[in-house]
Amino acid sequence: MSKSRGNSVDPFLLFDKYGADATRWYLVANNPPWKPTLFNEDDLGEIQRKFFGTLTNTYSFFSLYANIDRFVNDKELVEYAKRPEIDRWIISKLNGLVEEYETSMDVYDVTRAARAVMSFTIDELSNWYVRRSRRRFWKSDLTEAKLSAYQTLHECLLTVSKLISPFAPFIAEDLYKRLTSDTAGAEESVHLCKFPVVTYRETELEEKMDAVQRVVYITRSMRAKHNLKVRQPLKKIMVAVAGRLKEPLETMKEVILEEVNIKELIILTDDSGIVKKSAKPNFRTLGTKHGKSVQPVASAIREFGAEEIGILLRGEKVILNINGSQIEVDPVDVEIISSEIEGWLVESEGAFTVALDTEITPELRDEGFAREFVNRVQNMRKDAGFEVIDKINIVYSGDEEIKNAVNIFQYYIKGETLAENLQEQEFGSGYTQEWKIGDHNCKIEINKI
Repeated sequence: MSKSRGNSVDPFLLFDKYGADATRWYLVANNPPWKPTLFNEDDLGEIQRKFFGTLTNTYSFFSLYANIDRFVNDKELVEYAKRPEIDRWIISKLNGLVEEYETSMDVYDVTRAARAVMSFTIDELSNWYVRRSRRRFWKSDLTEAKLSAYQTLHECLLTVSKLISPFAPFIAEDLYKRLTSDTAGAEESVHLCKFPVVTYRETELEEKMDAVQRVVYITRSMRAKHNLKVRQPLKKIMVAVAGRLKEPLETMKEVILEEVNIKELIILTDDSGIVKKSAKPNFRTLGTKHGKSVQPVASAIREFGAEEIGILLRGEKVILNINGSQIEVDPVDVEIISSEIEGWLVESEGAFTVALDTEITPELRDEGFAREFVNRVQNMRKDAGFEVIDKINIVYSGDEEIKNAVNIFQYYIKGETLAENLQEQEFGSGYTQEWKIGDHNCKIEINKI
């Protein structure tokens, strides 16, 4: 940018529009300070929304339920070893972030440090930990498991406030003050705090959760590509993975199934049950090697099964016995042809191959309608300004498909939306909206009790 060329940016206008912290963070996280900076205001706006917006929403979630439960951060900490697995995982990831941040800052790599904090806050803390833990905060009693959730989320937010303080001093200070208002002996300011100390690592658990996340992200990507909404349940998923990664997927089957909304998970050690492979002779190399006697070799290659194909895929040779002679077949001599199972979607990424059964039965379709119905009611609760603990009555109308789905899954709908009554009847004076669920029209009214 050059003032003389008229393409400079007025920083004070940016401060007014996005805030000084977001502007400073963008300049640090966009690329290293010692490199020329290509300024893009749209990218600055995205950082404000994705990072600071996510951080603010995560604190708001914590504050909302902490106020409902009157949680005060003065209780004895639940030992890490006694906390649920997901709490131990996020604490371990948090400490890994502290290590990476300190290493980066020691060599003045502020860009890498800032990006690490962004990645943790958006991907690990918000998109995985908070989303996976929501139901624990909804429970009425302050059990040890719920206390552990509060303490874990509080520690994560408090540590993040310290890590962002060099680059976003005002937001860090505000977050720190809110989190420590009831903490005895807390420093007066985040800028007076000592740097966080690494207290707990469980790398095996991190690797285990990473494998689960990979499968979930691949599956979600497949659903998005083929317009299979996550709220629409599917029947079955098969995952082929190397032996050492099979165990974590086995132990966390329920997590995967819940995240991708699929009923059954089958884990395989190879993709032979997912992808059908056949061998085709490569006459270009075989002809050079065997001349006129190539046909018997080619015929033997066409008969290759999973064992021979597996050997070739490992880069090894297959030994054939043809007319009393031993013939070596190299991987370059064979073309491996893969074909997917009919009715399934198959995708591979790294060590994982995932297959989705795309058949939607009438039962799965009805459950999908019910989940969409719940989503519409939750949106209406938010738009109407209802509190998260407010109980409601629901009145609805729709065609036979919607009525059937709502009737079958009425208890699920009532439980998810805190509805005391769910009925098809005359509409009253409550908050009403019309919706489209799939190809079906639906009208819903909600009333706070």
